[in-house]
Amino acid sequence: QVQLVESGGGLVQAGGSLRLSCAASGGTFSAYNMGWFRQAPGKERIFVARITWSGGATYYADSVKGRFTISRDNAKNTVYLQMSSLKPEDSAIYFCAAQSRAGGDYRYWGQGTQVTVSS
Repeated sequence: QVQLVESGGGLVQAGGSLRLSCAASGGTFSAYNMGWFRQAPGKERIFVARITWSGGATYYADSVKGRFTISRDNAKNTVYLQMSSLKPEDSAIYFCAAQSRAGGDYRYWGQGTQVTVSS
């Protein structure tokens, strides 16, 4: 069983930056691809970014491409989401999640961290 805990959310002005962290415990971190998702009020949770277990490949939603960067440190059991040029529409609860190397559903989820971008 993998436990995931996000941190780093907060209130930031449009154009600003934040770095989210997601610390994993209870499993072998390098056995999992990791993803970030977000959910705005009244909307469905959507994909933001993904990084493979080795960090060798990354994927982004079109809406964040060029502004957000996902990375991981397997020695620290942590995945990061560096967010720059933030927009009010980036406001949401951000969740990290773990997916087995083979792909498929994300099996483990964190509790989320709130990001609010003011205009």
